[in-house]
Amino acid sequence: MGIIKAVTQAAGSALGDQWLEAIEPDDMGDQTVFVRGVQVRKGRGSNTKGSGDVVSDGSLIHVYPNQFMMLVDGGKVVDYTAEEGYYKVENSSMPSLFNGQFGEALKESFNRIRFGGITPGVQKVYYINLQEIKGLKFGTRNAVNYFDNFYNAELFLRAHGTYSVKITDPLKFYREVIPKNQDRVEMEDVNQQYLSEFMEAFQTALNQMSADGVRISYVPSKSRELGSYMAQTLDEEWNRMRGMEIQAVGIASISYDEESQNLINMRNKGAMMGDPAVREGYVQSSIAEGLKAAGSNSAGSMAGFMGMGFGMQTGGGFMGAASGTNLQQMQMAQNAGQPAAAAPKGQVWYCPNCGNQNSGKFCSECGTPRPASGSWTCSCGAVNTGKFCTECGKPKNP
Repeated sequence: MGIIKAVTQAAGSALGDQWLEAIEPDDMGDQTVFVRGVQVRKGRGSNTKGSGDVVSDGSLIHVYPNQFMMLVDGGKVVDYTAEEGYYKVENSSMPSLFNGQFGEALKESFNRIRFGGITPGVQKVYYINLQEIKGLKFGTRNAVNYFDNFYNAELFLRAHGTYSVKITDPLKFYREVIPKNQDRVEMEDVNQQYLSEFMEAFQTALNQMSADGVRISYVPSKSRELGSYMAQTLDEEWNRMRGMEIQAVGIASISYDEESQNLINMRNKGAMMGDPAVREGYVQSSIAEGLKAAGSNSAGSMAGFMGMGFGMQTGGGFMGAASGTNLQQMQMAQNAGQPAAAAPKGQVWYCPNCGNQNSGKFCSECGTPRPASGSWTCSCGAVNTGKFCTECGKPKNP
């Protein structure tokens, strides 16, 4: 028993009228993965055995795009196709095995499943959805740990979102995932076990992102990278065992537990207050808020300003010192990188004690005072008063 391609040039009811029975897939939703074929047209005397579980010789099977059709006899797959079109059932023909997009790899799965028959005398047509199965929801029940190198802390987050899967080996998927004696299966019917495995892989993927130095605040924008991590973690196992893989992961929201949020806020505030300009703005705004509060004192503005005056006497020294430090650091930052001012021309002198070149009043090397005005020290160390060195004859520096 097998299938052969029917004439594809004809279409619509004209084609269907040529066959005893016409079989099409039952309705498929976005998350439907498996349905049975149903008879949409039945000719007189076509089913000679009088049973709904028999596919008559000469019946027409319609396969739509992104569908995988299997012809099952006695519980074993006797033929299949992954190509859209019209197919005629021939009881006398051998399996045609139209592999479509799956190539020769599908034949290996067929050789493993075709001898698995269980109930003789039952013939059925089944369809598997090859489209991306989207909108599968996931969420972390408990906060998962994430070490962030930027914050240098072990943080904990919760994530919610959706993911999608795609069937890569429909015969293996049929054998390992689809429950026996089921004519219709939604993904949610079989997803509970796989969701647990997905969450384990999700934790592993987060750990890998942490090891790669991705900041925790960047995780929501890394859905594509996260899907890649998930693929590395889970796809090989799911492909090998169940004939499906993770297609995409979308994170809808990420939240932190209370302790992690406090640590993040503290670190961010500390980073901002490390800027002297921000600190000075905070000092000035604190003073302004104090003046505003004093003016609105319920006991009268004078009492408020008197209280503020007392407070400024006790805390003003600290506020003034803090403001002075901020201004000094801003000035240092502004001057950073600027070259030191050159010594005025004609003020360079050499120490008569150690020979070090100087421009100030004292030698920077040994502390010897600069020679009195009118005298000068030659580079050889001799102190002179004339235009030439009495020791070596060098002229005085201009």
